[in-house]
Amino acid sequence: MSLYTSLVVAKLNTERLSEISRLFTEFDRSDMPQKMGTVRRQLFTFHDLYFHLQDFKSDTGTERIEAAKTEPEFIQISQDLRPFFEPYDPNWQSPKDSIANRFYHWEETRD
Repeated sequence: MSLYTSLVVAKLNTERLSEISRLFTEFDRSDMPQKMGTVRRQLFTFHDLYFHLQDFKSDTGTERIEAAKTEPEFIQISQDLRPFFEPYDPNWQSPKDSIANRFYHWEETRD
């Protein structure tokens, strides 16, 4: 199965990691991961940076994220998470502007 992976980068208030985890736990218990095609979500922190690694069932991940933006659950978690994060890029206009660009990829081939 070919996965699409996105990596979101932002500045983070590290004192509130448990609240952020709780919000994602609730979100991931809803039907939103299935609607978006999400198969795995991982959250990382390094100093004051936040990394949100998300794997999708196919390369239509960006399209499905865009479609999900109008869903009430997506709108709600976006609002709930806003106080915890600050865009890394000062020219940030939308969540798309927080997605890192992959410049190298290697994957094991199965013979």
